[in-house]
Amino acid sequence: MARIVITGAAGLVGQNLIARIADRRDLQIVAIDKHPKNTPVLANLHPGIEVIEADLAQPGDWTAAFKGADAVIQLHAQIGGLDPDTFEANNVRATRLVLDAMKAERVAYLCHVSSSVVNSKAVDFYTESKKAQETLVVESGIPHSILRPTLMYGWFDRKHLGWLARFMKRAPVFPIPGSGKYMRQPLYGGDFSDIVLACLDGRREGTWNISGQEEIDYVDLIKAVRKASGANTPILHIPYGLFWLLLKTYAVFDRDPPFTTKQLEALVTPDSFEVIDWPEIFGVRSTPLDEALAATFNDPKYSGVILDF
Repeated sequence: MARIVITGAAGLVGQNLIARIADRRDLQIVAIDKHPKNTPVLANLHPGIEVIEADLAQPGDWTAAFKGADAVIQLHAQIGGLDPDTFEANNVRATRLVLDAMKAERVAYLCHVSSSVVNSKAVDFYTESKKAQETLVVESGIPHSILRPTLMYGWFDRKHLGWLARFMKRAPVFPIPGSGKYMRQPLYGGDFSDIVLACLDGRREGTWNISGQEEIDYVDLIKAVRKASGANTPILHIPYGLFWLLLKTYAVFDRDPPFTTKQLEALVTPDSFEVIDWPEIFGVRSTPLDEALAATFNDPKYSGVILDF
């Protein structure tokens, strides 16, 4: 039985991944996350795995979890927010401490989940801290794979399409900045979980850009989400400048807003990420967008689980 430590395990990728491997008898899973509400959700969903609530940016007893580990799947990341210190702590300092723990216990393999933003034209706290995080992994000397996914969605999506779907059902209209013709390459979390497992099981080494196989404009993606989630909310196009101002004003009252001006700027940045043949490379099926959205919003076991923001 292989002992696998998963950091950032209570987030979107971790929850999707563990939902698919919790019953594997060849794996002993140790899940680490600091979120005080989402970590207990993970533990309740999967009572057969070891779950540790700990802040990886701070030295602590959590390093004992790496003793005897065969591999680490590194998922922890600060994605949104307005405070640069949180990005430094959760993306850089936490990664440095995890790598130190791996070296101390001679853990032989790391699957690191980076982000497509390292190839983006955007300049923000998330992008720069993810670049620094990836550099730490490369320079660690630990055998590793690096996966750079694009915008991801699936079960347990509290920040992206999941949040937008819930917003649709509450709001009288759904606002779209400008024309909404901003190309996206969304990636299904179920497919990405299978890619992570392919790296883990095969101890693959290398760096891969993992983009959604289908390109779609943001406005059309929102319409697809509306259809799959059963919402009927009208879509309202708002001039970009006004949209930006509204987000800036909202941030005055909420220090951890679900959508920031920086994320808006990243949304409209004209990025087109490399599309490789990852179904062939990793032996993973690419789930069609409509099928994946239907599974995301209509699964009887997991679609109703809403994580805390």
